[in-house]
Amino acid sequence: MSRLPQYRHELKYYINEGAHVFLSKKLSLTMEQDRYARKNGGEYFIRSLYFDDLDDSAFREKLDGVDNRDKFRIRIYNMSDAAIKLECKHKEDGYINKTSLMLSREEYERLRNGDYTFLLRRPEPFARRMFAEFATRPLRPCVIVDYMREAYTFPFQDVRVTFDKTVRPGYRNTDLFNARIPTYPVIEDYNMVLEVKFNRYLPTYIRSLLQLDAHARSAVSKYCLCRKFEL
Repeated sequence: MSRLPQYRHELKYYINEGAHVFLSKKLSLTMEQDRYARKNGGEYFIRSLYFDDLDDSAFREKLDGVDNRDKFRIRIYNMSDAAIKLECKHKEDGYINKTSLMLSREEYERLRNGDYTFLLRRPEPFARRMFAEFATRPLRPCVIVDYMREAYTFPFQDVRVTFDKTVRPGYRNTDLFNARIPTYPVIEDYNMVLEVKFNRYLPTYIRSLLQLDAHARSAVSKYCLCRKFEL
């Protein structure tokens, strides 16, 4: 089943390990870990396969600061095919939303190999939209992005705080389920990316807890970080 999009705020920061240790200790006392983190000892592995067109529009629009833009990816967790998500992350006027569709392993393989016709047989409106994207752009697999995620949630304003660690692209390979793909680090001066997502506003208590003014805000894109090394 596809999800209805909801526009949210998203703030991103580069932070080092010292800041992470300090913040995670405070967050663990006031916020809950998300369900994936609770099941996996506090953090979990995310692998995404990003798609772009022949002009690398998603990559170049991000670098050029185009405000209304889309990124397309397939995402899995802990190298399992239990939850394979086809996603579109849309940014518009400074806000973001994600729309997703669950895929079977067979559907994933078909998409990776350029066969998107099955999307027309899916009942979800998002499936038909993605068929049009794959058919008209056309989209093709570009780069794998790996990282470990530590995530915390707060129910008011649906706050979500994540630490994405050891961001690494897969070297010249687009097979999500190939555990032997060579990868390499792309963040040197800092250790990880802090992301803060929320609905209408960030509660003052959470903002104070995170001490956001002490960190340098960034427009970092894990896709662009990894893709630039593969072009």
